[in-house]
Amino acid sequence: MKKRGITQQARQGISRRSWLLAGLGIPLFRATATAVLSVTSDGDNLHVSAPELHFLSGRPLTRLKDGNTVVYLSHLSLLREAGGEPFRETAERITVSYDVWEEKFKVVLAIDHHSAAHLSQAEAETWCLENLAISALGLEPQRPFWLRFDLRTASERDLPVLEGASGISIRGLIEMFSRKAGAGELRWGPVEVGPQRLIDVPRISVRRAHNG
Repeated sequence: MKKRGITQQARQGISRRSWLLAGLGIPLFRATATAVLSVTSDGDNLHVSAPELHFLSGRPLTRLKDGNTVVYLSHLSLLREAGGEPFRETAERITVSYDVWEEKFKVVLAIDHHSAAHLSQAEAETWCLENLAISALGLEPQRPFWLRFDLRTASERDLPVLEGASGISIRGLIEMFSRKAGAGELRWGPVEVGPQRLIDVPRISVRRAHNG
């Protein structure tokens, strides 16, 4: 009996350590997504909000404060069931830079052609998410849907693939999210929220700035 008790305690200790170690490898945003990710609507589009997602941190923030530009890629998808295939999706290339003298950030959306400057770190993160949108046109007000959100940094080798003669390729962006993030890249997600109904989604008024 004593030996069995010791063995059980050892297994519990190993199990506890295993979960802790495994947790270190999971992005904070993925682990807390159900608590921090919400959906709003401006009437025509759906937006995500994630106040606890701080993607201007860690290695990307260090690079920015060293004078480098950091590119993020976002991906929004609408699903009819949890874990299902998207029936609508959109992607965006987000370019962030940092003014070392003013200690302010500038953000440029390549596809949506919106930009904002002279932002604090928190303002830049909030502005990015508020200006990412996916069309809600055609959604039945009372039919459940799920929204999937994914965000990652882009490496230098990714950028030429995304840019074609006509500009940024949305399909190229979407295909990139089907691959795992490479060495030196960071990824938050993919995260799903739902079921949601358009009739229940809070309405907001979106004001976009062109002060870059």
